[in-house]
Amino acid sequence: MGIVAMLVAVVGSSTVSQSSDELATLSAAGRSAGGLWELALNIDGHFLPYYGFMHLWLEFGQAQWWLRLPSAIATGVATALIADLGRRLHSLPAGLAAAAVYVFVPSVSYHGQNIRSYAFAAAATVLAIWALHRAAEEPERPGGWWKYAAAVALLGCTQVFALLVLAAHLLAVALYDRGLLRRMLPSMALGCLPGAVWVVIGFNERHAISWITLPGPDVFLALPKMVGGTSLAGCVLLVLALAALFLWRRLRADRLWMTALAGWAALPPLLLFTLSHLVSPIYVDRYLFATVPAYALLAGIALASVPHVLTALTLTGFLAAGLPGQLDLRGEDGHHENFPRAVRVITGEARPGDAIMYGRSSLREGFRYYGGASLPDDVLLLSGDPLPESFGYPERTDVAAAVGGVDRVWVIWRGGPEAGSRVDKVITLVGEGFVRDRAWRTGRVPGMTVALYTRRT
Repeated sequence: MGIVAMLVAVVGSSTVSQSSDELATLSAAGRSAGGLWELALNIDGHFLPYYGFMHLWLEFGQAQWWLRLPSAIATGVATALIADLGRRLHSLPAGLAAAAVYVFVPSVSYHGQNIRSYAFAAAATVLAIWALHRAAEEPERPGGWWKYAAAVALLGCTQVFALLVLAAHLLAVALYDRGLLRRMLPSMALGCLPGAVWVVIGFNERHAISWITLPGPDVFLALPKMVGGTSLAGCVLLVLALAALFLWRRLRADRLWMTALAGWAALPPLLLFTLSHLVSPIYVDRYLFATVPAYALLAGIALASVPHVLTALTLTGFLAAGLPGQLDLRGEDGHHENFPRAVRVITGEARPGDAIMYGRSSLREGFRYYGGASLPDDVLLLSGDPLPESFGYPERTDVAAAVGGVDRVWVIWRGGPEAGSRVDKVITLVGEGFVRDRAWRTGRVPGMTVALYTRRT
């Protein structure tokens, strides 16, 4: 099942435009070791383990499918662990059904193609509870608690918010096995040390997520879509998970581990919401992707307890429910942005002597990756190396002087064409006698606008 999941994630991964977050990974990982360290001292320091891994990965290539392959492999590992954990917690059919559900979920394919650490975080959460179960149920195996500590340490190094799933471990064990709690706590505490470092670093660099707004209760209504990738797939998955929880006695499931699965699914969003109100706004749907394996495991346990024919029909229906989402995320704008189309617009219409500039200098990363030398003259760029403390690039500030002698300028900004009136560089161009000739919108809302400005004659 792990290989199947990896292959499903790989399919279409070379055709989907990278998002800005993915390009941030490319920018960070493409720096020297010293440059990556300097970046981490200013922004995204808690992603340093992942960026460090991708720094090494980029040594072997920068093709899009290659950049996305680590997340696909992590998805395969998560699926294999889900299959074995489902077998351990209930039965072999439960493990296989849970793994199949996980493969079919559109959100899993999305993050399996995402050049970010979320697929790694999901795999690490499964590994952590898998290691906990082995340590608890097979005490004769040597090093069980050391392995659990290592799994928790890995979890904290993938994505700091994934550590919230440990609350489920604590809740379940504290409720039903105090002796196990005494054995678990030292290993958990030891494993949390690396994560604690990344949490402190992330808190000190919280300016990087200042764009996050304070969440209202309505964010919980969006959980099905976050879990499933589409609202329909998420609702089906949620119904199956709830069925397992309500019928756990009839399903002959252990209450400790069912509580752990329920807490794994429910506690992280509640804790993230609470922390957003008590400390700082941090609630973003994708930060909760590590909860999806819990839903798949609960669904697998529910499906293993019904006749095989009904299981097969349910899985087929679930696949059908998620298929539109699976196809949608493999479109060129499946990750919401469409840098290749923007590049095609410019290269198809550009003339010799044209210039190009970016409303935000970090947009340049995508155009450099997809367009390279085929783009017009980047008249504001001072250096081909990104700024050491951010994902932007050093630029000239004298826009008027930079376009002196240029009659056509391409400008790219976030949002629709109407947002151009608020872009400083556009305001300067208009002041210098340029008028908008044409504009193209690419990607999904809010999207990105490519506009051609010509000098008024």
